[in-house]
Amino acid sequence: MISYDVIEHGKPLQRVVKETPEPKGGEVLVRVTRSGVCHSDLHIWEGYFDLGGGKKFYVKDRGCVPPFTLGHEPFGVVEAVGPDAQSVAVGQKKLVYPWIGCGRCAMCAAEQDNYCLAQRFLGVFRPGSYATHLIVPDAKYLIAADGLDESFAATLACSGLTAYSAIRKLPALGERDWAVVVGCGGLGLIALSTLRALGIERVIACDVDASKLAAARALGAAETVESRDAGAAAARIQEISGGAVAGALDFVGAPATFGLGTAVLAKGGRYVLCGLFGGEVTLSLPPIAQRAIAIMGSYVGNLQELREVVALAQSGKLKPTPVETRPAAEVNRTLQELHAGRVLGRVVLDLENA
Repeated sequence: MISYDVIEHGKPLQRVVKETPEPKGGEVLVRVTRSGVCHSDLHIWEGYFDLGGGKKFYVKDRGCVPPFTLGHEPFGVVEAVGPDAQSVAVGQKKLVYPWIGCGRCAMCAAEQDNYCLAQRFLGVFRPGSYATHLIVPDAKYLIAADGLDESFAATLACSGLTAYSAIRKLPALGERDWAVVVGCGGLGLIALSTLRALGIERVIACDVDASKLAAARALGAAETVESRDAGAAAARIQEISGGAVAGALDFVGAPATFGLGTAVLAKGGRYVLCGLFGGEVTLSLPPIAQRAIAIMGSYVGNLQELREVVALAQSGKLKPTPVETRPAAEVNRTLQELHAGRVLGRVVLDLENA
C-alpha cells in the first residue's frame, strides 16, 4: 500500500510504500478511493492546537507521534474482511465513519463514539485515509452512500457530519428567528446547504473573504455580511435580523468570531462553537445569565447523525458544496493552500492513482 505520512511536524508529507495490513477479527480492509482534506488536519500536521495565551496542546501528548498517516474523510471499496466481520461484502463501496471509540463503553454502546474517552479516531489516533488502504475496526462504521458523487460523499464523514450535528444543537427556530453562520470555509458552506435542506431560510453568512460570501449566497444564504470589522458586522446583523438571532454557528473558533457570534444573540439565544482555529477569551459572567444565552461546543457527530446526513444528501435536498478532486500527490500543495485560506469549499484527494 501507499500512504502520505507526517514524518516531521510542519514538514512536507512523504510518500511511503508499506505492507498492506490484513484485517483480523471483525475488522474490514477498505481500499480508499477518496479522502477529504480537513482544516483540523493542519493542526495535527503542525503538531499542536493553539490554546491561547501562549499555551499549546501538543498532539504527541495524546499518542499522535510521527510517522503518522492523516485523513479522516474516507470513502472506498471493501477489499477484505476479517473472519468475524458481519453484514459486509468484498466489493461494496462505503463511506467510513472515522470517529471510532473503544467499542466497549456505554457511549459506544449508544453509538456516541465521538464522546468516548478511549478514542480510536481514524487519522487522529489510528492511521488515516491519506493512504490507499485503511483498517476499519468494525463493519458498523461503514455507511452506504449509493447515488452520491464519491468526492462529495467523502466530505460528509467530517464536514457534513460536523455541520449537521452543530445545527441540531440550535434552539427551535420560530418564524421570526434568524441563524448566523460565522466562517464560510468547508464547514460553513455545508452548514448553509444543510440549513436550507432542513427548511431553515433566515440565515446570515459571515466571512472576511468576498469569494466565500459569494459561494454562501449561491448555497442559499438569505444575507451575507463582511465581518473583518466585527463591530460593524454585528450592527449589520442586528439590522438585518431585527435583533432576532436565535442561534450562531462558529466554524472558525477564534476570539474575534466568538465575540461576533455571542454579541448578536437575542435573549435566550445559543452560540455553538465548532471551529478549532485557537485562542482564548475573557468573559464577564453576569451578562451570560442576564441575557440567558447558552455557549456550547460541538465536536464532529455520532454514527446515527452521519446516516441522517447521507440520507439527506441522497434525497437531493442537500445541495453539494464546491469540491475539487486532486491527485493524492498534491497533498502538500493542498495543505499549504488550506493554511493560507485559499481553498473554496473542500479539496478531496484521489487515492486510486496514488
